[in-house]
Amino acid sequence: QVQLMESGGGSVQAGGSLRLSCGTSADTFRRVCLGWFRQAPGKEREGVAVYYTGSLSTYYSDSVKGRFTISQDNYSNTLYLQMNNLKPDDTAVYYCAAAPNRPCSRIQWADSSEYSAWSQGTQVTVSS
Repeated sequence: QVQLMESGGGSVQAGGSLRLSCGTSADTFRRVCLGWFRQAPGKEREGVAVYYTGSLSTYYSDSVKGRFTISQDNYSNTLYLQMNNLKPDDTAVYYCAAAPNRPCSRIQWADSSEYSAWSQGTQVTVSS
């Protein structure tokens, strides 16, 4: 079973940076599509970025391309989301999610229903 524990949220000024971390309790970290999602007040949950551990491939939403970077530490089984040049529109609760044994390229990666495991969420607030 996959369990996800997330940390790293907080409050920053516009233009600042944060790094979110997501640790997994899974026995293996191979062949898993790992995703970062966010949900702002009054809005639907949005796919931000994904990382496929089988090929090290990544995908990003248009709203975060060039500013956010998803990465993995395969020794600690930790997923990261480095968020730079943050904007007030980035304010949301952020979640990490996992789709075990699923290449990100073979699923609708931005669709939250594709993922079977979720973290508890962490608040990111960006002030102007």
